[in-house]
Amino acid sequence: MAKSSARTSGKSSSRGWLVLLAILAMLLATGWYFRQPATGYAQTATAYSARVACSCRFVAGRDLEDCTKDKLAGMELVTLVEDVQAKSVTARFPLIADDTAFYREGYGCVLEKWDS
Repeated sequence: MAKSSARTSGKSSSRGWLVLLAILAMLLATGWYFRQPATGYAQTATAYSARVACSCRFVAGRDLEDCTKDKLAGMELVTLVEDVQAKSVTARFPLIADDTAFYREGYGCVLEKWDS
């Protein structure tokens, strides 16, 4: 009888690992599936934020801190950093995307070229 219960607990233990492995595989597949849209949304948010903040700062002449009050709802994770010497504003979404807009006399603020 003791051998039978040992076999049963061994089977349930390996079955538990298989279930755990299947759940992990499903989570990884879901993350991979939604990664591309999330990256696209983050890049759009950073590009938009960088260009708008650059225009606010260098065209309108407002302080960057004042410009951050104009952020749209849903862009709370986007951070803005200015470089006064280069007349640029960089917007970052943690671990996913960052974009920089530069002020160009006669053109306003333009985004740096994206690498495809």
